[in-house]
Amino acid sequence: MDGKPWQHTVVVGAGAVGSYFGAMLARAGHRVTLIGRAAHVEAIGRHGLQLHKGGRVESVRLGATTGLTAVRDADLVLLCVKSTDTAALASPLASLLRPDAWVMSLQNGVENAPLLAAQLRQPVLPTAVYVAVEMPQPGAVVHHGRGDLLTGPLDAAAAQRAGFAARLQALVALFAAAEVPVTLSPDVMAELWRKLMVNCAYNAVSGLAQLPYGALAAVPGVLELQRAVVHEVVAVARAEGVALDLDASLQTMAQLAAAMPAQRSSTAQDMARGKPSEIDHLNGTVLRRGAAHGIATPVNQALHALVKLVEAGHPGGWRAGDAVAR
Repeated sequence: MDGKPWQHTVVVGAGAVGSYFGAMLARAGHRVTLIGRAAHVEAIGRHGLQLHKGGRVESVRLGATTGLTAVRDADLVLLCVKSTDTAALASPLASLLRPDAWVMSLQNGVENAPLLAAQLRQPVLPTAVYVAVEMPQPGAVVHHGRGDLLTGPLDAAAAQRAGFAARLQALVALFAAAEVPVTLSPDVMAELWRKLMVNCAYNAVSGLAQLPYGALAAVPGVLELQRAVVHEVVAVARAEGVALDLDASLQTMAQLAAAMPAQRSSTAQDMARGKPSEIDHLNGTVLRRGAAHGIATPVNQALHALVKLVEAGHPGGWRAGDAVAR
């Protein structure tokens, strides 16, 4: 069915991000099934998914289940689980997916798509997600800003698959009809490294302080700490074959606080709720890959260790209800 319209999208890991993009596709008339936690699924079954966007609340009707077997009927899978869960899902997905299905990894970090591609026969599209959303209660998702994607082939070999280009354009059209802008890139992994750089500079600091980005920028010394993080990430990325520009990276990092001053990181929200964060796949990735290349990453190492320490000492969490930025 290469080049033909997509028929059924299944969201694996329907938290705030997955529920938002699923809702956008469903409200445009596309068949969507969310796979999520029982309370979320039950609330959607009763009232639909309550989408708070642009000052309005819309009840979006779409499928919802707790069972992974729903992916059997999907031609498009949006994988939105935390990076910590990717490895455990790869094998079950391999046994369930249709041969013609595509998987979009809407996840933080740079390791998910390559890990999935190593175990799946189906194309895996690494995807950078730019959206600020929250799920204040089961059955509801609140949109705070943006909502666009950047995606493309994992590598040159993936792009050469028969019918790949035509089906990729059909995917862009699918999201465009749902008012979700999608940018295509021949080098998505470089963009994911740039996103990792920003996450490494902000997520742990926001989580440890339980403060939004604007408040971090107001504290003397924090910017220098973040600049040190960026220097380390750029060095490791270059060793990995990704040529990040240092000056551009520093500028991108510094601009985020002004662009999203009220935003707390996803790591801050996880820490507040006593949930395991993705720190092992953010600063932890830089730490591991740096060690493999003989590159010292002391600032990323310190932030990683401090978040792990807080997670071990505060199993009940600190504070809940903040928005997630991807």
